[in-house]
Amino acid sequence: MDVSATELKRAVEAQHGCKATVFQSVPIKETFGRNTVWEGVVHIFSLTGHPMAKRAYAWSSPIDGSDKRLLFAVLHRKRFSASTL
Repeated sequence: MDVSATELKRAVEAQHGCKATVFQSVPIKETFGRNTVWEGVVHIFSLTGHPMAKRAYAWSSPIDGSDKRLLFAVLHRKRFSASTL
């Protein structure tokens, strides 16, 4: 079972030191060949107060042999090319 958007919001805010607001939740099914390797919901957060990012992505994944889950909170950052600097 996935963790709640509220728990992921807390993880984003704690890890990245800014305010997060749920923007969208997207169901994802990742496959390799015919096998499902990961299925869950990725929550997209709008960020306020982060110096380099306006969005973050957060999700959870089960830990093998445990009833606990690992939380991921990743920033969306634009890539800059030499021509835009």
